[in-house]
Amino acid sequence: MRPDIVTAAAQRILVLDGAMGTMIQRHKLEEEDFRGTRFAQHPSPLKGNNDLLALTRPDILRGIHDAYFEAGADIVETNTFSSTTIAQADYGLESAVWDLNVASARIACEAASEWTSKNPEQPRFVAGSVGPTNRTASISPDVNDPGYRAVTFKELVEAYQQQMEALMEGGVDALLIETVFDTLNAKAALFAAEAAFDRQGKRLPIMVSGTITDASGRTLSGQTAEAFWVSMSHAPLFSIGLNCALGAEQLIPHLEALSNVAHCGISAHPNAGLPNEMGEYDQGPEAMAAQLQSFLDKGLVNILGGCCGTTPDHIRAIAKLVRDQEPRPLPFQGAPA
Repeated sequence: MRPDIVTAAAQRILVLDGAMGTMIQRHKLEEEDFRGTRFAQHPSPLKGNNDLLALTRPDILRGIHDAYFEAGADIVETNTFSSTTIAQADYGLESAVWDLNVASARIACEAASEWTSKNPEQPRFVAGSVGPTNRTASISPDVNDPGYRAVTFKELVEAYQQQMEALMEGGVDALLIETVFDTLNAKAALFAAEAAFDRQGKRLPIMVSGTITDASGRTLSGQTAEAFWVSMSHAPLFSIGLNCALGAEQLIPHLEALSNVAHCGISAHPNAGLPNEMGEYDQGPEAMAAQLQSFLDKGLVNILGGCCGTTPDHIRAIAKLVRDQEPRPLPFQGAPA
């Protein structure tokens, strides 16, 4: 029997996969790829709705998961960053959300099982990706009406709970509430996770990853890394960390602040540097790994991977970097009951 993800993280630094969108873009997909047969007559354009590929081009997702596992990843994320009724409303696909999550989870879990069977000494895991949605619960989208909200806490909870239960049905090993820019959204996700666990009769480890939006060192809703931890610390987290928006070098002081206060695991999956004027990422695998070395020298992390612009080559360099490195010591919390 393979160890659970919490036990594995206590033994070594776990490697998280890299960017999904970056890899999907390489396939130069067209509208028909996103429609398939199921959505051939859908009235709205669907190109760019990457989460749909779990139903229309599962071969592409499986290939990406395999590439990251081959590169040395211990954990891959499901392709479900936008698989909530709130996010899919932009495409009129709220009714497909359950199927999107279950299918995406099963694709990733099948890959994890096969790679684990190839090398039982390195068990592979799947984290169910729970994105922030495209709405914010604590900030008004209307500058002329600061009291207006485009979504309520209850609506977020309902959407997140549906997604999480579907991910659990698909077999994920953990839930990753990621790219948190509004802590109130994340609180709704944590509330939803508890409701999902009650409904499903089991618990999964919960991972939370926020995003520092700029050089101010704060999330979009105004919190520092320490304040973000305080807001999340009531939950039995397996890990908390930071991803997106910044490259590894810019992330260091904020990760240090988080590591100094958190009593659970610390994760980091930064971008491949900062985007250029075309919005692309130029930092190569070796350059990124060189910057990540300081994360290890300072003993900051338990889970390390990549976000925007990273590829299997980046993850291969990270896997090589963390080999034989000790994880940040801590009393792990958030283990399944």
